[in-house]
Amino acid sequence: MIPQNECCYRLNHLENSWDIETYMANGGYAVWKQVLAGEITPQEIIEEVKASGIRGRGGAGFPTGLKWSFMNRNAPGPKYILCNSDEGEPGTFKDRDIIRYNPHQLVEGMMIAGYVIGACAGYNYIRGEFWEPYKRFDNAINQARELGLLGKNILGSGFDFDLYTHLGAGAYICGEETSLIESLEGKKGLPRFKPPFPASYGLYGKPTTINNTETLASIPMILAKGGEWFNDLGVQNAGGTKCYAVSGHVNNPGNFEVRMGTPFKDLLELAGGVWKGRKLKAVIPGGASTAVLPADKAMAMNMDYDSIAKAGSFLGAGSVIIMDETTDMVKVLERLSWFYHEESCGQCTPCREGTGWMYRVVHRIAQGKGRPEDLELLKGTTGKIMGHVICGLGDAATIPVSSFIEQFENEFLHYIEHGCSIFDKQ
Repeated sequence: MIPQNECCYRLNHLENSWDIETYMANGGYAVWKQVLAGEITPQEIIEEVKASGIRGRGGAGFPTGLKWSFMNRNAPGPKYILCNSDEGEPGTFKDRDIIRYNPHQLVEGMMIAGYVIGACAGYNYIRGEFWEPYKRFDNAINQARELGLLGKNILGSGFDFDLYTHLGAGAYICGEETSLIESLEGKKGLPRFKPPFPASYGLYGKPTTINNTETLASIPMILAKGGEWFNDLGVQNAGGTKCYAVSGHVNNPGNFEVRMGTPFKDLLELAGGVWKGRKLKAVIPGGASTAVLPADKAMAMNMDYDSIAKAGSFLGAGSVIIMDETTDMVKVLERLSWFYHEESCGQCTPCREGTGWMYRVVHRIAQGKGRPEDLELLKGTTGKIMGHVICGLGDAATIPVSSFIEQFENEFLHYIEHGCSIFDKQ
């Protein structure tokens, strides 16, 4: 039996799990009250988070405790904590279930993070299409405020802090942290040049820390049970549990919270296995911006940073896309290329023009009009984009192109040589 739902999804099975009474009946806000009472200092919290081994759950995988330590909480002027709930990448849908079913744990995590960095306010930037999660989170904030857990001089501690919810407009680029900041400020969501980094110049030009939803929602349990407890749930270099969004050709698609280092084959079993009795062909392990892996490599890997990197891809946000033996890989890449072409903000010429070039060449191949030189053209185009853009979208757009061609070149060659898929009758 695979241990599940030990942190972020721990209340999801309960009736009215999103209500403050349910949360508090299960230990909710106990840590927050300890923090406000001065029983745990900001530095002690940082050290406990470092001991937990938690790394950013949004895709970058940066150590959370180290990130918090960058902020000088005693510096004059306002500071902000931001939660990135703008999960817009294909295959990614794990955070919405935290906001939908366990919003108070995220509220508490944001408040603790705000206290640690000395923030005066926090904002949760939620993807525009997530109306139900948005309402749940907004209601959670109001419930916490009514009980005096938010606002001025919280519980007589002398600490002032408040939370706000911001609904985005569905732009994938706003998942990039500086684009998110620009959008919060009421401007077009365009990435900023770095440096300066948000820790020194963020929201409204003030020091700002940004974390993913799952990261912040894990904090109350880390402090309640200890960093060592959380770290021991995972493996070396990857502490704790991880929420995985499993979609595609499986019998039971959905979100699964399991321990870091869980074998991929066990996660696939939780999702009901490959549907219709078919065989596994390929897996995208971390979301559309991570490299595709053939079945043999996927079945041999574990679900943690180092194991997936060894297999040739990235953990990313933990968005696992399953493809069975009938999948046309050229058509899949065509769709992914279209997504990145559409979502490019257009600020960087290599990304604006390059994503369009990649899509049009892949589309030409998929239409049976490919040319012998097209694969080299695609490889050359990815090289013109990678490392030559302001944010990670351009780089992310090249990874599917490079990896699909590398792992399934025979299918692309078949389209070019025969004008049709390997699945089409000759």
